[in-house]
Amino acid sequence: MEFALSLCLGIGLAAACGFRVFVPMLGMSVASMAGHLQLSIGFEWIGTPPAFVCFLAATSLEIVAYYVPWLDNLLDTVASPAAVVAGTITMAATLLPTPMASEVSPLLRWSLAFIAGGAVAGIIQLSTVTLRGTSTVTTAGLGNFIVSTLELILSVVTTIFAITLPVLCLLVVVPVTALLVRRRFVRRRVAVPAAPAPAPAGKVMIDDETTPLRKAKRPV
Repeated sequence: MEFALSLCLGIGLAAACGFRVFVPMLGMSVASMAGHLQLSIGFEWIGTPPAFVCFLAATSLEIVAYYVPWLDNLLDTVASPAAVVAGTITMAATLLPTPMASEVSPLLRWSLAFIAGGAVAGIIQLSTVTLRGTSTVTTAGLGNFIVSTLELILSVVTTIFAITLPVLCLLVVVPVTALLVRRRFVRRRVAVPAAPAPAPAGKVMIDDETTPLRKAKRPV
């Protein structure tokens, strides 16, 4: 049971990393120091005062940077791989062993951490990059303030729900992630131009001499 709950918790925190990299790490640190979150062996350092100070400073800088026009788009180039790393770490740090084992094997831990944690964080981060890019083009960056605020709220809410109600958080995160993946594949299929129709059998296409640009084709 603990393993399943910790898996739900890790996926929820990884999703929050897709919105803001350091907000979930800060939430983990606070929850661990308060005794509401059990961290995996080797990740107890996340719940220490020095780590809390570092996460608090990093979170503050990240929040402020995303409210600076044009810097937010530049920050996305760094935040995208950072979100994958953060999602992987949060999953690995919260994954607890089953009752039949004293600890989770490193292979299982890091495989789940990368596949479930890093992938979820990366998918959500890419969707926020796309949304911010669209806002930059359509509003000349003026609408990015709203996008950044929405991302911050979603990161905080997702972090709180992941720690307090991990199963409910998973029931929300999984469908949303699947929807984002589906929309991305649909956009790629729509963006691919259709191949031109082949010429009829037995007919050769030659230049039409009547057009100045000589681009039109007519069958003979």
